[in-house]
Amino acid sequence: MKSLRTGFTAAAVTAALVTLTPSAGASAPASPSAPPDKVGVDVATVNGSGCRPGSATVAVAPDNSAFTVTYSEYLAQAGGGVSAVEGRKNCLLSLVVHVPQGFTYAVARVDYRGFGSLQPGAIGTQKASYYFQGMSQTAQRTHKFTGALDDNWQATDTTGIEALVFAPCGEKRNFNINTELRTEVGTSDPSKVSFMALDSTDGSINSVYHFSWKQCPVR
Repeated sequence: MKSLRTGFTAAAVTAALVTLTPSAGASAPASPSAPPDKVGVDVATVNGSGCRPGSATVAVAPDNSAFTVTYSEYLAQAGGGVSAVEGRKNCLLSLVVHVPQGFTYAVARVDYRGFGSLQPGAIGTQKASYYFQGMSQTAQRTHKFTGALDDNWQATDTTGIEALVFAPCGEKRNFNINTELRTEVGTSDPSKVSFMALDSTDGSINSVYHFSWKQCPVR
């Protein structure tokens, strides 16, 4: 299998963007600045065929502008006699975000980067949805790729500022990320393997979740 590359190029994608409903409890004007105190993100639980426990790590940017998730075993493949169950992989991450007092956050943009090797006619799909514990799950955003492809791929989910969903101020709610990778033979030669990957052994390929910050109302 071809190794993942450290660079990336934009691939043609079809994105189904959704409209989100802002949550209550974060009515203060949007603050362009991240909190000065340290933000932490811990993995509470990890479940799914694409991310066994210990195979997903999280790191926060030094300026608190974003956090990254790096997977080490997230790959979906089809063709070449590969079992059908290998064609779809999923991962549900539940994260505890430690936010400095007086601030709350939303996730405004997510950049997914991976590597794809799709035979001519094969189809790769990346899906994701996000939600805070106890709140409604967003509709899935879907990005499709078609072969031939033998390169790094990128997909971006963006939410407009008027539709951002912020964590309720003063409450501890896990932030949940539900992702899926799928590879289908399509019209390609079924004897040849195609795959879509989000995994990286050296951390060079990851998913970046960009924060939007607000200051909570003074009570």
